[in-house]
Amino acid sequence: MSTHIAVRDLCLYYGRNCVLKDLSLEIQRNEIFTIIGPANSGKSSFLQTLNRLNELHAEFRKTGSVTLGAEDIDTIDVEQLRARVGIVFALPFPLPLSIFDNITYGPRMHGIRQKTQMTDLVERSLREAYLWDEVKDRLHHPAMNLSGGQQQRLCIARVLAGQPEVILFDEPTSGLDPISTARVEETMMVLRGRYTIVLVTNNVAQAARVGTRTAFFLMGEMVEVGDTKDVFTRPSDSRTDEYVTGKFG
Repeated sequence: MSTHIAVRDLCLYYGRNCVLKDLSLEIQRNEIFTIIGPANSGKSSFLQTLNRLNELHAEFRKTGSVTLGAEDIDTIDVEQLRARVGIVFALPFPLPLSIFDNITYGPRMHGIRQKTQMTDLVERSLREAYLWDEVKDRLHHPAMNLSGGQQQRLCIARVLAGQPEVILFDEPTSGLDPISTARVEETMMVLRGRYTIVLVTNNVAQAARVGTRTAFFLMGEMVEVGDTKDVFTRPSDSRTDEYVTGKFG
């Protein structure tokens, strides 16, 4: 594997409050890099730094660097960066449009108008999100009619329509039932073959199931990072062991 995202000496602040300090790590191409830890550990703040969503917060600032491939993310046009690094949030937020229009909304904004191209894009994205067979006969029905799990996979398809390099998942199954959670996890496992995935989850069992490597964050610091199996079965820090075995968190 080669390094896709490199983080060096990263510190994140909201006003005077430092939410993540002195973080250095590498995320490899085509892996599922999972980040675990209790609330207020800096997990989501880090995730949203990777496509500069944190910059929408007036008091946010950072030091250190994040590179995507060979490029510092601060030198990339922010809209281009967010196309290359898509994000799926905890709760699905389909647009109040049809399934078809949800997926084509972004591409239309970027100038894609040809009907054949859009039709192909919708099918490809839905197939990659493992939703095509469930919705192919109702593409022009309201997306809000889908179940919660289907809505989340639609949101994944919407990200995929932008042809990203990296997909960020911020607690993507926190509001889903076990069956829907399993389907989203299966989707992530398959997508790993074509995309780099970064998953923030409070569900340690989920990290153990799908993660290639796992980082444990605690109170704004990374305690350790390593192969997921090692982090869960023979962690190098006692705090990691206490967290993954449910003694706190």
